[in-house]
Amino acid sequence: MESIKTVGFPRMHKGDSEKRDFLPKLMKDLKPFENVSLILEDGYGDGMGLTQEDYLKLNPNIKFAGHDEVYNSDMIVVLRAPEDDEIKLMKHGAILFSMLHYETRETRNELLKEQELVCFSMDSLVDGDGMRMLVNYRGTSRSAVRVGFNELKKRMPDFYSEDRRPLNATIIGLGSVAQFAARALEEFSDEEFLIRNSSVSGIIIRMIPRTITKDLSLLEPIMRETDILIDASRRLDPTQIIIPNYLIGLLPKHAIIIDITADPYNEKINPIQVKGIEGIPTGTLEKYVIEIDDEIYKTIPKEINSSNRRVVVSCNAWPGVDPEDCMRIYGIQILPFLKVLLSKGTEHLYVESEELYESSLVKASIFYRKVGYYV
Repeated sequence: MESIKTVGFPRMHKGDSEKRDFLPKLMKDLKPFENVSLILEDGYGDGMGLTQEDYLKLNPNIKFAGHDEVYNSDMIVVLRAPEDDEIKLMKHGAILFSMLHYETRETRNELLKEQELVCFSMDSLVDGDGMRMLVNYRGTSRSAVRVGFNELKKRMPDFYSEDRRPLNATIIGLGSVAQFAARALEEFSDEEFLIRNSSVSGIIIRMIPRTITKDLSLLEPIMRETDILIDASRRLDPTQIIIPNYLIGLLPKHAIIIDITADPYNEKINPIQVKGIEGIPTGTLEKYVIEIDDEIYKTIPKEINSSNRRVVVSCNAWPGVDPEDCMRIYGIQILPFLKVLLSKGTEHLYVESEELYESSLVKASIFYRKVGYYV
């Protein structure tokens, strides 16, 4: 697309608990692009207590419109990926800028190809060192760990006992999500066992890489003493599990599984896409604490073993637990990328550009990455 004349900001219709929309400050920052119409869906910002007036007073050129009209824009900017029926509303050749998670969404990749969309995935934007540039690691990991830690407090009978051993947390992975999870564990442990209950032992945090997870015999003794098991992995092959279900049966009965990665199952590909920890469900903003007898287990593919269970803390949108802070961060991070797209369009973006934001956009294009059905 040579030039972008309309940018649509649809709401995310993912359930009542998904409240996130970009804040008025971002619309103010886009005001210099006078030839571009910003079209926000009716009710944009409602979930965070914002009104149309909050947006219009910072950028009076904004237009509010219905859902379908917004999706008819030249470019769609939305945090979580649109549903399939929403993608089908988009014009052929339009731009989609969203969290698309190419590696674990092969079925959606095929639809994006059919619609001939120009896609840039927010989660694929990286700098020269491979570090993500549009991400809320702290909000993701801290929200998940806070919920999981509080659930352990409720369910571990001797949590506050001076006679118990130290708590043990095992984190699968060593990347940024895992590191922020470790920091969150330290924060909550210090709060409980340095400030409030200094005579009680705190938590030992263990991070395990692929060189350990590849050997199940090494994992067995680790699982037996793990009170909190955290999946913060980024798998190279989403059809392969990391922790087989029988290992869940070795965890203490009070143990909590925290699923930060929250990869979905996908039965539409062969072999099917599975989760890193075998047999656990994926939660949502409506329900992110899942009991062992929850009905959601019935949605797990039948070929997946889910016989061994522990309480699972999982959400497919962890940063949404604190929506305003999340969107403040994302608004700051996304602005330079939007400036590039609105200034240059998509026809003249170069991967070898000296401008970091431009080259990062190209690398985040589904065509450049050649994943899924775009090979």
